[in-house]
Amino acid sequence: MGYSEVEHPLALQLGGSDAGELAECAAIAEAWGYDEVNLNVGCPSDRVQNNLIGACLMGYPEKVADAVRAMQAAVSIPVTVKCRIGIDDQDEDADLERFITIVADAGCEVFTVHARKAWLQGLSPKQNRDVPPLNYPRVHRLKQSRPELHIGINGGIKTLDECREQLTHVDSVMVGREAYQNPWLLAGVDEQLFGEKARRRAAWMPRKLLGPIFSSVWMKARS
Repeated sequence: MGYSEVEHPLALQLGGSDAGELAECAAIAEAWGYDEVNLNVGCPSDRVQNNLIGACLMGYPEKVADAVRAMQAAVSIPVTVKCRIGIDDQDEDADLERFITIVADAGCEVFTVHARKAWLQGLSPKQNRDVPPLNYPRVHRLKQSRPELHIGINGGIKTLDECREQLTHVDSVMVGREAYQNPWLLAGVDEQLFGEKARRRAAWMPRKLLGPIFSSVWMKARS
């Protein structure tokens, strides 16, 4: 749970369905200095399903709402939710809107929505990140129907141009796999998406920090 102060603002994601336990964990997160607590309602793996954690909770919106209320009562930092556009046979906009409405009525104002359904049976977690088709318009329509909520989008977004396009429809973009496969992508965010002047030192800092490490490895490899 440790981190560097330069990493703020930081969110800690929790997985669970027991409102009391989640409230305790949220309080620990706040005590550690995290800026946000996020509840995972998107992971489709069998292991977490068996413990009523992750995407399967989209079938139990009242339980998610209870968890949100308990966590909010325990902390002063924002409590947010990350979910899918649906699970299994939840194929309509109304299915997603019903889930969002119940959880929002409990006090959650920020949702990050992975624009794919999760199939709880028959697909592995890896397949659930690729096989169900992306449905960005469903998330866009959610934002249109609930303009008072902060709606973020996630899923298959790989470039800053794609981020910019999504930001014309929703409030924020979460970049997942591309952030760890190509972390340098984030170096251009401030300048390209927020119009802030690029920091020159960003170009040489990685070399300055990592150069000695690679030099040491190279020397050992030669010896």
